[in-house]
Amino acid sequence: MELELRDVVALTKSVVDNFDIENDKNAHSRIMEGLARMQQVRDATIRHLQDDLHKLSRQHTALDAQLRHLADAQKEADHASRNTKLDTLKFRTAKAASDAEAETERLASQAADLAARLEELDLEGVEGRLIHGQGSMTGGAARAMGDVVDDEVLLRLKIYRTLGIEIERDDDSGEWRRAVVRNDDKGDVHVVNMDKKFSRFFYANYFWKTL
Repeated sequence: MELELRDVVALTKSVVDNFDIENDKNAHSRIMEGLARMQQVRDATIRHLQDDLHKLSRQHTALDAQLRHLADAQKEADHASRNTKLDTLKFRTAKAASDAEAETERLASQAADLAARLEELDLEGVEGRLIHGQGSMTGGAARAMGDVVDDEVLLRLKIYRTLGIEIERDDDSGEWRRAVVRNDDKGDVHVVNMDKKFSRFFYANYFWKTL
């Protein structure tokens, strides 16, 4: 029994003497130091990333403000350009209206002159003077009167054509039998059969309305 106890004590002492944990302690210390260094690196990396994030956030804010400023400036530029275009269009429209008004006045004046000339020819009574004058004229005088009448008729026809009116005579009677009225602006063509039961004023008024 005593022998066995001594053996156990010896075995225990041998185990204790041979159980060296110094290497394990050193390894544990190295591991802890490595973990500490890794934590430091991790913390430094996180701080660096946070600084970069804050910097990017500030840059984003600055760029966003710059973008809004550029957008507002572009809107103002577009508005100014649109106003300039509208002013140009307004000026061109006013000029076109002024030119059209001047042309209308010119045409109205020309039409009034032509109408006055026609009225003058009507008052002269070309046909009447021819009828009353031929009774007392012979030879050269009658021919001279006929030439005057022809000239006045040609002038009247020329004025009619200037207004866009073509007058046709009856080959047998020599009376005006038909008028063709053209309106180039509207693209209209009106054919009017002349009838003695209607006055010259009626036809003149109708022609002016058609033109």
